[in-house]
Amino acid sequence: MNIYLVGLGLIGGSLAKALIASDRVCGWDTDAETRRAAAALGVEIRSPDADLADIDIALIGLYPAATVATVATVAPKLGAGKIVVDLCGVKRTVVAAAAEICAAASGHFIGGHPMAGREISGFGAARADLFVKASMLLCPPEPTADAALATVKQLFRRAGFQQIVITTPDEHDRLIAHTSQLAHLLSSSYVKSPAARRHAGFSAGSFRDLTRVAKMNTDLWTELFLANRDNLTAELDRVIAELSAYRTAVAANDAPRLRQLIDAGNAAKEGLDI
Repeated sequence: MNIYLVGLGLIGGSLAKALIASDRVCGWDTDAETRRAAAALGVEIRSPDADLADIDIALIGLYPAATVATVATVAPKLGAGKIVVDLCGVKRTVVAAAAEICAAASGHFIGGHPMAGREISGFGAARADLFVKASMLLCPPEPTADAALATVKQLFRRAGFQQIVITTPDEHDRLIAHTSQLAHLLSSSYVKSPAARRHAGFSAGSFRDLTRVAKMNTDLWTELFLANRDNLTAELDRVIAELSAYRTAVAANDAPRLRQLIDAGNAAKEGLDI
């Protein structure tokens, strides 16, 4: 199969490395050094402005706004019946716009979000095994041809994904606000304590867990947070209320209330399948 990857950072680069043994992989990145490294791997470098008629599936691994703009360039060049998949961390704004563009070009669009990552970014951080045992979220708009969806599922299975989850853009953005975006903001807030600078010798697993995702690509995550601001605001309000309840109990030396809050947290954790 002929694959075209636009954006060869951590996610796009990892897909290139995972698929190049089984598929013909073409790609593009605005960074010249990334293009050179990808070409050395065997990726055929091709600009989005070039002829793309031989491509079967285009995967767009860019920021949300840039993704929509690139779909508008790429979809008409692919031709009828071809498939475009985005790899963004938000889905409502991207899927609505990109699906309309692809439909006008008689193609198929499917929203995608690989649930995998690292604390470092760029093609150099990309790994062929990044997606092994990971989950791939797909948001096929209505209607989506069964054959197109089956082809996309098979592609991501070849890349190593263990689980393919079909969801809607609304459900995706609502849940990702909690499972990803809130976690990043909590970590970012946590490391700003002056005490964090003195953690050496005083920290272990809990400190590492809470600080793991504090370092973010500022431009990317700002765009992701604001594109999902309604869901993210609701999650922030909820966790602020929970923390306030803990603070009130601690400040008041209220052991019964504190035990009650901790027990509720324990029960909530036991209900999670992780």
